[in-house]
Amino acid sequence: MRGAVAVSAALEGVEVVSGAESLREYRFNTGSARHLFCGVCGIYTHHQRRSNPGQYGVNVACLGISPFSFEAVPVLDGEAHPADHGGVLRVAGTLRFEPHTG
Repeated sequence: MRGAVAVSAALEGVEVVSGAESLREYRFNTGSARHLFCGVCGIYTHHQRRSNPGQYGVNVACLGISPFSFEAVPVLDGEAHPADHGGVLRVAGTLRFEPHTG
């Protein structure tokens, strides 16, 4: 589990402006999705989606956006890939950030 909030972007809408030489790639299971991470610190940066190869999923933290900025984030079950289940997303729950006010 990578523990990152990812947003979608078209492949042509993403440009790595610095640090590309430090990116490393891995593939697993079907090998069709390209997962990229920083070879120096290990953070997940983005991946080319298996469910939509014309899109990247991009870690919002790499865009300077705090994952705590989102009111609610649906969390997929991590087991049933939409490409294997007729395009259906299986949501396991919702992640909410409630700041401590005390």
